[in-house]
Amino acid sequence: MTNIYVGNLPWDMGDEELHDLFAAYGAVSSAKVIRDRETGRSRGFGFVEMDNSHEAEQAINALNGKDYQGRTLKVDKARPKLG
Repeated sequence: MTNIYVGNLPWDMGDEELHDLFAAYGAVSSAKVIRDRETGRSRGFGFVEMDNSHEAEQAINALNGKDYQGRTLKVDKARPKLG
């Protein structure tokens, strides 16, 4: 299981669209756009979990720096939560 950080997402992107973006590279077990607790609006980043580390690596290499709806995606392996 590889957890991937995806930053600089379009503000109107939802979980399903994020899932579909990565599904082109392999099996996606979950995709979540992080939202503000108060307003419910996107915070502009999310996380994708992929089962296969090779497919995850391909997705990271293909999507990092890619222009998506006028925004340059930042894609990398997620760092573990601290604390």
